[in-house]
Amino acid sequence: MPTPDARPDPWKTYDPGPHYDELFSSKGAPRQCTRALVSFLRRLGAEELELRRHSAELAIRSMGISFTVYSEGDNIDRQWPYDIIPRVIPEKEWRTIEEGLKQRLTALNHFIDDVYNDQRIIKEKVVPRALIASSGNYRKECEGMKPLYGAWAHICGSDLVRDGDGTVYVLEDNLRVPSGVSYMLENRKVTKRVLPELFETQRILPMTAYTTQLFDTLASLSPRPADYPEVVVLTPGIYNSAYFEHSYLAQQMGAELVEGPDLVVAEDDCVYMKTIDGLSRVDVIYRRIDDLFLDPEAFKADSMLGVPGLMRAWQAGNVALANAPGAGVADDKLVYTYVPDMIRFYLDEDPILPNVPSFRCNEDQTLEHVLANLDKLVVKPANESGGYGILMGPASSARQRKEFAALLKKNPRNYIAQPLLELSTAPTLTADGIEPRHMDLRPFILHGQKQYVTAGGLTRVALVKGSYMVNSSQGGGSKDTWIVTRD
Repeated sequence: MPTPDARPDPWKTYDPGPHYDELFSSKGAPRQCTRALVSFLRRLGAEELELRRHSAELAIRSMGISFTVYSEGDNIDRQWPYDIIPRVIPEKEWRTIEEGLKQRLTALNHFIDDVYNDQRIIKEKVVPRALIASSGNYRKECEGMKPLYGAWAHICGSDLVRDGDGTVYVLEDNLRVPSGVSYMLENRKVTKRVLPELFETQRILPMTAYTTQLFDTLASLSPRPADYPEVVVLTPGIYNSAYFEHSYLAQQMGAELVEGPDLVVAEDDCVYMKTIDGLSRVDVIYRRIDDLFLDPEAFKADSMLGVPGLMRAWQAGNVALANAPGAGVADDKLVYTYVPDMIRFYLDEDPILPNVPSFRCNEDQTLEHVLANLDKLVVKPANESGGYGILMGPASSARQRKEFAALLKKNPRNYIAQPLLELSTAPTLTADGIEPRHMDLRPFILHGQKQYVTAGGLTRVALVKGSYMVNSSQGGGSKDTWIVTRD
């Protein structure tokens, strides 16, 4: 342990303010599960903490952890933004969240399977037919399909937020090609390098099993029984913002990282990978390409990213695709508002995790309410991601609200609105010292022959004081997330 320096103790002045803080219950009072962490960080002192922050930056640079912001033109890769102070959640609370996530993904998979087959939930008027008919992610090509285990969404990243009273809400479910898990794993590696002492004294649940669990989930989908089926990761290529993650997961699983031209569908409707030894049959494709670019025969004819005939191979049962085409029908913020109803309908259970209260703008009276209260609400498009296309009402200008009002009137089906939650905060090391910053959490759930939930997830943190924008593409950073076994 280094000798404390003479600089002022930043923890003495840390004030969580009016928000729910993940580490402090009030000024100067760490929560029970964070006392050992806070005590250690206080003993480090400001100078040593700054040195370790610098070490973390060097580690991230040497490990090549990067991400892409499309809006930055030629600046393809940016160093991954990471905050050295972990976020802590007690295991007792986490177990409830874990069960809630499993329940939710089970219901969502029932829903996807149902809308492409019997449509019971529509016939019994729990979900309106028009909602599905107007979905931009409904794929007619998937009608009648029955994927193994009834699993369509095999990998899900659900975004969680904690409100001012401590309640954890589900903000959205990402079911198409959710990203971020590689950063969650790398955050843990960096934290172990710069704060190794804490892993000797704290009981922190590990998360290293994820890539093994991911491989096992994918392998369980193989149409050919084998201990080690041929699993590949299909990427759009190096210019995709998540390319680091695609290559990372392929490397960690021991799977081949391929692009569309590396694969071919032969006359037997099987998928083969081109190798120096000839064609090698592929059993499972973890695709990181959107539906419409997967197969130019079935969707966009000019797609250069996909594989001609891939849908034929999938429909013939000769290859498994994860997530399955069409799973995005449930990755729609208007559909999200019905998830609690889905849980009751398919599972006959009450939802363990609540949704954020939401307004459906496709309902006339609700639309009027939203238009009259744009300055108080957050308005979100149904199918965008990365924090794009959102109106933060309380922080918006009159011109922005006028523009959004026009968008809402033109296409109300494309929007929902929610109250601005007072997102929880946690101490974050900034240029001005240790200050509270707002955050969310994206755990990852696997669903195949079995279910698996990561112990924690990717905590995304707003680096700008007072900001609620946590997405990396919007200037947000990240933290390691600890599930501790003593609370």
